[in-house]
Amino acid sequence: MQDTLEKKRLEERPDNRGWKKWGPYLSGRQWGTVREDYSVYGDSWNYVSHDISRSRTYRWGEDGIGGISDNKQHICFAFSFWNHADPILKERYFGLTGAEGNHGEDVKELYYYLDSTPTHSYMKMLYKYPIKLFPYEEILQGNRERGKKDKEFEILNTEAFNDNQYFDIYIEYAKKSENDILIKLTAHNRSGAAAKLAVLPTLWFRNTWSWGYEDFAQKPMLTGIAGSQVEVRHKLFDNMKLYLEGADELLFSENETNMKRVFGKKNDTPFVKDSINDYVVDGVKKAVNKNNIGTKMAGLYDKEIPAESSVEIRLRFSNETHLADAFADFDEIFEQSKNDANDFYGEVQKEVKSEEQKEIQRQAFAGMMWNKQFYYYNIDQWANGDPKMPFKFTGRAFTRNDTWKHAYMHNILSMPDKWEYPWFAAWDLAFHTVTLARIDTDFAKRQLAVVLREYYMHPNGQIPAYEWNFSDVNPPVHAWATWKVYEIDKEQRGGKGDVVFLERIFHKLLLNFTWWVNQKDEEGNNIFGGGFLGLDNIGVFDRNAQIPGIQLQQADATGWMAIFTLNMLRISCEIALERPVYQDMASKFFEHFLHIAAAINNNLEDGNMGLWDEEDQFYYDKIQTPDARTIFLKVRSLVGLIPLCAVEVINQDLLDKLPEFKKRLEWVLNNRPDLASLISRWHEPGKGETHLLSLLRGHRMKMVLKKLFNEAEFLSDYGIRSLSKYHKEHPFSFDLNGEQLEVAYSPAETELSIMGGNSNWRGPIWFPLNYLIIDALHKYSQYYGDDYEVEYPTGSGKITTIANAANEISKRLISIFKEDEEGNRPALQINEQYDKDANFKNFHLFYEYFNGDNGEGCGAAHQTGWTGLVADLIAEVNVFEK
Repeated sequence: MQDTLEKKRLEERPDNRGWKKWGPYLSGRQWGTVREDYSVYGDSWNYVSHDISRSRTYRWGEDGIGGISDNKQHICFAFSFWNHADPILKERYFGLTGAEGNHGEDVKELYYYLDSTPTHSYMKMLYKYPIKLFPYEEILQGNRERGKKDKEFEILNTEAFNDNQYFDIYIEYAKKSENDILIKLTAHNRSGAAAKLAVLPTLWFRNTWSWGYEDFAQKPMLTGIAGSQVEVRHKLFDNMKLYLEGADELLFSENETNMKRVFGKKNDTPFVKDSINDYVVDGVKKAVNKNNIGTKMAGLYDKEIPAESSVEIRLRFSNETHLADAFADFDEIFEQSKNDANDFYGEVQKEVKSEEQKEIQRQAFAGMMWNKQFYYYNIDQWANGDPKMPFKFTGRAFTRNDTWKHAYMHNILSMPDKWEYPWFAAWDLAFHTVTLARIDTDFAKRQLAVVLREYYMHPNGQIPAYEWNFSDVNPPVHAWATWKVYEIDKEQRGGKGDVVFLERIFHKLLLNFTWWVNQKDEEGNNIFGGGFLGLDNIGVFDRNAQIPGIQLQQADATGWMAIFTLNMLRISCEIALERPVYQDMASKFFEHFLHIAAAINNNLEDGNMGLWDEEDQFYYDKIQTPDARTIFLKVRSLVGLIPLCAVEVINQDLLDKLPEFKKRLEWVLNNRPDLASLISRWHEPGKGETHLLSLLRGHRMKMVLKKLFNEAEFLSDYGIRSLSKYHKEHPFSFDLNGEQLEVAYSPAETELSIMGGNSNWRGPIWFPLNYLIIDALHKYSQYYGDDYEVEYPTGSGKITTIANAANEISKRLISIFKEDEEGNRPALQINEQYDKDANFKNFHLFYEYFNGDNGEGCGAAHQTGWTGLVADLIAEVNVFEK
């Protein structure tokens, strides 16, 4: 990458300070999270609801619309709005809780992340706000009336945006320096008549002083000056000021709980968290502090915007004192920041030829950047309560994550979605880092490292899964992501790899690998369990459930462990080039992989171990019953495709540089022919003197690829389905203790409630697993070259190479976001009325997953985490076709 100004900023320091100290680190939703739940029985969704969130002070974080904070979230800034019709200020996004939505939780707002550099030197987003009453009750009622077989009721199903009755509100940030931030809001009235809009840029402190801790006893202070400035005093910061150009009023309150509204108790102060709401919406003049002091404030800009016109509001948050005009150089700085962002992405996208693909990729990167969040969770404090609390805390009958008392998270993390999943998820995060590394390798590496630190990882070696249950088991993809990030970083560093990073991660992954072997291989035979493994409802039954007398052996868990083993082998070899002692570790993982290969591929007669079904020529989960029967759960799903991804290519040149490893490897292959015969063609060097390690040998690989490339099974016009379409006409049925269970193809939202029913793995297209499969296909191609031909699609009569087939799958995935011949984008089918509207059609939503038949977006609408992998696919396709 060329030395752009943004790249130089990134090189100044690798952590989240300096130019990254201020960023979009507010949550999209702090209410309804585990962290804010102090109920007796763990009723997280209802304990702090959307309705109560405006009145109750948060303990563990803050939320807001289009906001920023410092990297430890002491000082927060965001925007609030009022359309002169709503009963409350629009201070935070509205959505349904898990119980309220017919397919689980769901944000019911329209907003789009449009741009951001990695240091957040320039950022831009768009929020669409109705001119008329926001349809809170209609959305709630619309979802109450719908069942699992119905689509979700969205805001676009209401009349809120009919006749262009809405504001397009663009929020932009530009940094002059690390602590000098310019803020611009541009509100467009899209309707044909004048409309009123109150804009309230809001500055506040996260409440750290109310919980009884001596270190934070000193209360910070905001002080208004001359109606156009706010002085910010906090003991952890140098003095800063917020400059507000042309504000009508400055309104001050406190970030303190409204005890009367929340608990029915007397307030210690008349100025509470929702006082500004009461002043603006209800006209309660005494609600705000006329002395212009407090811990929360808002500038009020009450505008009437003419039809099809706009207004602009400018602010500056700075550690510099501007005695003259704080806005004299405002436009110049903004223009320079935009140019810097364009220069940076111009270099990142230099191989991408299509302007449309550049737009998709840049918005995908923007979503990755905007979904950073300050994540704070001290489980010991949370479980025991604080020295001082606003209510009598007597403990919990149900203490979530009670075996993780060591855990103390206090970091900037990449979120799956800051509204729907405003907490890290271990395997999501691993996939995030691959995309993040494309633009900020240091941040990607730190993300991989932090969840392996002693204050995250359990002492027994388990990686915490996600906030609702740290003890759940996510697929072990951390090693895979580590190697991918290392390779990207190495390329960007001119061929010099960061072996220190690799070694640091490797040691922690050893602990995690040992945990898997000890905890998830019940019989010690290298066939693994693991539960749902992040795939929610993909199984016949909840795979987390303990069913008396039933032992579940999982093809995906065993495949994941084979992948983990090969990743550790490859990492060991790389480190061994500088530290030869690591050749011993390479040998260990080579032999472990052989034993897993033997276990998963053995015939059933050989101790009932194997997971390959000769009749169907596919891998399946298997159960063993109390009467020693072995039953395949014949569901053609991603479970059976995961073993395909257990593949690694070792160059002969690398082997020659590692003589001790090479010697041990050859000894094993010569002396254990039973193991050697189970891996693919080790003794036959492939393209460029390479050797292949994979679970699938030639025939089995062909059989799996035949199903993978079959449009009547896994291959959709938009990528690889999570469940074969075969099950649409042939559902799989299973009798479990008299209960008839069924797995049928369901291309979009789930029709079941297994694992909460919030996501679906019975048909839709998921980007992370698609990416993993494509990555594996390219490794097979690296070994076989163009000599190995496949039929793609199956039954088409078209013969091509593995690499071309992988590239074509990538293109199908990218097409989800591209305009088709009619100008429509498959992902945005809910927006059909806006397909030709310039104010809608070019804004992308990176959904959680996609309809397996038509590509429509499903699940979390801003899941730019692993769906952000489309940015990688665009880069890889353009390089491949160069």
